[in-house]
Amino acid sequence: MLIFIKFTPTFIITEMKNLKILTSISLFILLLSCKVEPQPINYGKDACHFCKMNIVDKQHAAQYVTKKGKQFKFDAIECMVNDVVAKNDENLIAKLLVADYGTDGNMVDATTATYLICKEIKSPMGAFLSAFSTNEKAMETKNKLGGDIYTWTTLKDKYTD
Repeated sequence: MLIFIKFTPTFIITEMKNLKILTSISLFILLLSCKVEPQPINYGKDACHFCKMNIVDKQHAAQYVTKKGKQFKFDAIECMVNDVVAKNDENLIAKLLVADYGTDGNMVDATTATYLICKEIKSPMGAFLSAFSTNEKAMETKNKLGGDIYTWTTLKDKYTD
């Protein structure tokens, strides 16, 4: 049995409208699924992408999100730095975040944070690395406890060596 469809102008216009609607809906769903916003770290359940340990320390956690929306979470800042240095293509990353030391899991931009390596502040992987939202907070802690100050660039250089 053969079925013939008569392609009248009305039929073609209706089908084109349906195609536009379907395309718009598909594009909307695609855009929603590719968010580049970081997901909250589920402390005690999420594992570090680099070392595979559970993420439990809210003062030293870190994460980045790629431009495609893929999430990478870390139990320590040094794990994220090692991962970023190893991949050697920061252009693929949309957001780099580190925990602001002294706050309860507040994440700040890793590229503008100030870092302190201080033997008096233990970090999960033993690098004694902490991040601060401002240079002033980092310097205040350094003056109290000692240590060395780094920027994002100088920190990556240290982990490249």
